Amino acid sequence: MLGVVAAVVAVQAALAGRYGFHRDELYFMAAGRHLAWGYVDQPPLTPLLARLSTAVFGTGPAGLRAVAVLLCGVTVALVAFAARELGARRAGQVLAAAGAAVSALVLALGHMLSTASFDLFVWTLLGVLVLRLLRTGDRRWWPVIGAVTGVALLNKDLVLLLAAALLPAIALARPGPGGGPGPQAVLRGWWLPAGALLALLVAAPNLYWEAVHGWPQLTVASGISDQDGLTNRLTFVPMQLVYLSPVLIPIWLAGFRRLRDDERVRWARPLGYAYLVLCGLVLLLGGKPYYALPPLLLVLAAGCRPVAERQWEPARDGGGDGGGGGGGLGGGTRRGRVRMVGLLLVAALVNSLITLPVLPAGRLAAVSWIYPESAEQVGWPELVAAVGAGWAQVPAEQRGRAVVFATDYGEAGALVHYGDRYGLPAAYSGHMSFYDWGPPPDSATGPVLLVHPAPYPQVEQAFTGCRKVAEVDNGRGVANEEQHAPVLLCTGTAAPWSRLWPRLRHFY
Repeated sequence: MLGVVAAVVAVQAALAGRYGFHRDELYFMAAGRHLAWGYVDQPPLTPLLARLSTAVFGTGPAGLRAVAVLLCGVTVALVAFAARELGARRAGQVLAAAGAAVSALVLALGHMLSTASFDLFVWTLLGVLVLRLLRTGDRRWWPVIGAVTGVALLNKDLVLLLAAALLPAIALARPGPGGGPGPQAVLRGWWLPAGALLALLVAAPNLYWEAVHGWPQLTVASGISDQDGLTNRLTFVPMQLVYLSPVLIPIWLAGFRRLRDDERVRWARPLGYAYLVLCGLVLLLGGKPYYALPPLLLVLAAGCRPVAERQWEPARDGGGDGGGGGGGLGGGTRRGRVRMVGLLLVAALVNSLITLPVLPAGRLAAVSWIYPESAEQVGWPELVAAVGAGWAQVPAEQRGRAVVFATDYGEAGALVHYGDRYGLPAAYSGHMSFYDWGPPPDSATGPVLLVHPAPYPQVEQAFTGCRKVAEVDNGRGVANEEQHAPVLLCTGTAAPWSRLWPRLRHFY
């Protein structure tokens, strides 16, 4: 298992510096310069991790992503631990680690630092802790679970959906054989309320920040649902398959069957129900399909014991346990084992080509239609170079009152990160938390260098005398949001910045 973890960490570390930053990463680094207990679109943890990672490992893409690489490795190990909690021996644990390591979601989030990178890790950790709680019946695990949940809340509020799915699943679980205590016994007593209180205490600073600022994360979440809700719902089921890998479908189907039919893991049955409830909640809210993925990794772990027994250990246990099945991956023969390893290698190759910077940047069109985030890692230095070309056209005597304004937080983050190369002043934007770090002073009457106003045409109306002075070209023909974006030079503002600023704000 450690060999699998070492391999995935080595691959991620070797590729971390290829291409460049993603727009979200540039935003996290900018937010890390403005540490707070919350931001309009997220709690404080990921910007803090971005600041710590760049301080320790360097300010390039590889330095920023070091934390994501480490979280990826630990997540792979945690899936193996989950398989161990569910009774898997060595072969089952290695299969669980390998299944996690080749899945598209784990590879993608291990390459790029995002809120989902930490979410995947902490949700998987919570799953392992809940499995330990259910297996042992020791309610003293609740404070540990509560503390980890509080940390998860400092990264993203989505963990509340996991709690909303898991607690009812435990409460409604059937009693044990002969009327004995079932999984719901762990809900009794004061340990669960103590854990909930601890979670609340850990997350309290961010919750206070949110309350004081009018709960802006709810506004952002509503925007995601309104803008992408229909697409998210229509693609939910196929993306569940793609984000893991079609190769792994037989294993997690074996996991569902085992949780349903095997009396020896009756205590873990709420895990399968919780995943189904979570899927329903995400569909109802119009959230992104990957929100429901971490519990599916645990269901995958449940299927690794019966599948591994049929492949590597057929003589020990008579071929696996109730309803586990081999899932069509072959019997306990050398041929079946070779076939399984071959399928895992195919999954690793395909998912690496799609999610990791393996292809030359000029060939990204082959995969960016499946995974557009890969194309969003190309062209940021070139964007800032185009802005620098526009800045060169601002007369020297006017630069003291000039402003650089970007319409997107990724573009603004790129200007913050690369702007010194071209002598650019501080960049402003009305997008997400960049709004809270403005506005420019009213004395900055122009000119205004305006970057990429096309997605938000109302922004251009705030400025006068605009003309195009440069255009972004990433030089590799990668079709992303910034390719061919215009840079406009405007003579001034339509009103003082203090009056314009509320009009320039936009969220998702």
